Amino acid sequence: MAPVQSAALAACVILGALAVFQVALLAGAPWGRLAWGGQHRVLPRKLRIGSAVSVVLYAAFGYVALGKAGLVAPLGGTAFTAVAVWVLAGYFTLGVAMNAISRSKPERFAMSPVALLLAVLYLVIALG
Repeated sequence: MAPVQSAALAACVILGALAVFQVALLAGAPWGRLAWGGQHRVLPRKLRIGSAVSVVLYAAFGYVALGKAGLVAPLGGTAFTAVAVWVLAGYFTLGVAMNAISRSKPERFAMSPVALLLAVLYLVIALG
């Protein structure tokens, strides 16, 4: 398997785990200190809506990775997918910084490495 395909599959596994985490937050799991700035143990309604939106976005992000890797038909064509992968690489790089400056120590230590791994994987996918 080519490195870009391996990176896309790894990114999808991580995004899938994040989606499960967000669904748990949406359902009222007391893990809010790990997300959304870490200000709430159990998320309030507005942030639960954000968690629901995140699940949909993670699915789209995964599809973009798989499309760039040639594992599924790219949405919007190959040019759109190529740009989208670079945008996502930048997004996850920004996520590293945002998680690193979170006031929530649990969020900093749990989510910064996840964002860094996704940033690296999307860079590999973009370069592939």
